[in-house]
Amino acid sequence: MVERIGRWLAKNSPRREDLAQSRWMRPFAGRIMRSELWRFTRRSVPRGVAIGLLVGIFLMIPGLQIVGAALMAVPFRANIPIAAAMTFLSNPATTPFILVASIFVGNSLGFHADTSTFYALYERRASAAEWLAWLASDAAPALVSGLLAIAFVSAVIGYFISLVGWRWWTGHKWRRRTATAAKIDPV
Repeated sequence: MVERIGRWLAKNSPRREDLAQSRWMRPFAGRIMRSELWRFTRRSVPRGVAIGLLVGIFLMIPGLQIVGAALMAVPFRANIPIAAAMTFLSNPATTPFILVASIFVGNSLGFHADTSTFYALYERRASAAEWLAWLASDAAPALVSGLLAIAFVSAVIGYFISLVGWRWWTGHKWRRRTATAAKIDPV
């Protein structure tokens, strides 16, 4: 399954050369197209995971998440494709859970947001104006502080999980390579 996802991503993802040719990317091409930002290394992948989770959870605006993660990956020398891919953790299926959790975390940090109003607005499919009015009342500090806390904690956890995962994967490849070499050339 992982191989199938990898093939799908390789087929459907824009190539580095395509991005360099884009008229929107030309002003930034000198910085963004550096090869170290596109290679999968033991340092750049965990950085990309952390940046993607941080931006993807905190920003919550589709489209801007990918751009924000890519721009933030440049000064931290993180892997841009991984950072962009990790923003997809916050998607239409997970966004309500992230928002409710962030309000809960924000409330536990000392801010106040009325969750019953949130549920009422969600159930009756309120308009954007009603959501903005609720957000502008007393919910904004709780929501923003909760989003920031969840994004930071998930970025730290994602960094360490990807660091351990990268180490396990390279060790597994190394053991498999040495086992194959021992079978081919017994001494």
